[in-house]
Amino acid sequence: MSVLWTAQDILAATGGRGRFGGTCGGVSIDSRTVDPGDLFVALRGPTHDGHDFVAAALTAGAVAALVSRQPTGVADEAPLIAVADTQVALEQLAAAARARSAATVIGITGSVGKTGTKEALRRALEGQGPTHASAASFNNQWGVPLSLARMPADTTYGIFELGMNHPGEIGALSRQVRPHIAVITTVEPAHLEFFSSVAAIADAKAEIFAGMTAAGIAVLNQDNPYFERLAEAARRRGLTHIYGFGEARAAWARLSGCTLHPDRSCVTAEIGGQALLYRIGAPGRHWVINSLAVLAVARLIGADPEVAARALAALRPPKGRGERHTIHLPDGSFELIDESYNASPVSMRAALQLLAAAEPGAGGLRIAVLGDMRELGPRSDRLHAALAPDVVTARADMVFAAGPHMVRLFEALPTRLRGHHAAESKALVPLVIDAVRAGDVVMVKGSLGSRMGMIVEALKVARDRPVVAAVG
Repeated sequence: MSVLWTAQDILAATGGRGRFGGTCGGVSIDSRTVDPGDLFVALRGPTHDGHDFVAAALTAGAVAALVSRQPTGVADEAPLIAVADTQVALEQLAAAARARSAATVIGITGSVGKTGTKEALRRALEGQGPTHASAASFNNQWGVPLSLARMPADTTYGIFELGMNHPGEIGALSRQVRPHIAVITTVEPAHLEFFSSVAAIADAKAEIFAGMTAAGIAVLNQDNPYFERLAEAARRRGLTHIYGFGEARAAWARLSGCTLHPDRSCVTAEIGGQALLYRIGAPGRHWVINSLAVLAVARLIGADPEVAARALAALRPPKGRGERHTIHLPDGSFELIDESYNASPVSMRAALQLLAAAEPGAGGLRIAVLGDMRELGPRSDRLHAALAPDVVTARADMVFAAGPHMVRLFEALPTRLRGHHAAESKALVPLVIDAVRAGDVVMVKGSLGSRMGMIVEALKVARDRPVVAAVG
């Protein structure tokens, strides 16, 4: 096990007291995913208190636990480090990790595309030096300090995802990460429930500059209508190195052309005047545009853009963000596109474009299974209904919908496309499974709170369904 923290390091960073005198190789806040050798941090969340799971974490192999009280079911001689507040202690450990590191640190935010861009950048850089990146979508007040605390001291490139759904949140995270480079993928109507306008969302995304010095670099989507607003926010923070990416003629990282395939994208681009031809192993125009930001970062930090571009060929969509599965049935197979992790109007349109590009098998249909887009505020019904033309353009043959807002889209669709609407995703499960046949392409999309993931999981085991003869 490589050493991430010594007991002396942890005590010095947190001011804690305890009986632990060894080393740890990782940091965890979830007893279910503890690896042997981890330090377990017992955080108090809105529904659970990590102190209730300290015993389970130690049993799973944690070498010590950071606590603010004596946990029940844990012996007095257990390896515990006592602090006043475990959340503060985690942030202190994160600050120590950031302070000891000589890494070039990149922060990524945006209304959509944060996780995919972070994963693409990780893949682009990991062959050029020790690279550390946030796991999954660890982009909030727990995930960001945890990701920092996990960063090894010898990291060359540190990549961190910053998320929010309220004003002020990204600024606080940026001051922890202190990025040298900030990437804002795009600004779109997401989390409108908590903001007065999309412009206000742009201002919240611009908080990523709060933790940067004047020497920092901003990489911004020049195709987005809020590019100048974001650039001005960067300038107010003292940043003078501002680079655009996109199709815009003036973009420093500019798309020259692309060919979209059902399972990949082929791209030609100019990154700071350097021509690149490369392939992305994930399909969709949104991956193409965000790849420009990835390669811009690579060039700006002195990495080799050609090596970075070649690495993108092996990129695959993360779970719930376009991940594809071939599901075998007794009489054939169907393709499942899992977009169940989250949804906003712009990401919903991108997912529908993926469905349009997919090629069903003989006699197969394109089926869209759509759940509510959450946190859109008073405009929610209108934003859902406005997707109807995109569904038609995607050449969908059948639509299943779940949720009180998605019914507005369902009602706006031509009658021939309406499969079924249900109040919640659970009610759709048997209906979707019954409808799917060999040769179909099924795309499942919705906000995490819409629980569309259960439909994905049910479809994955649809192979056990008896063969149903087609009628007609």
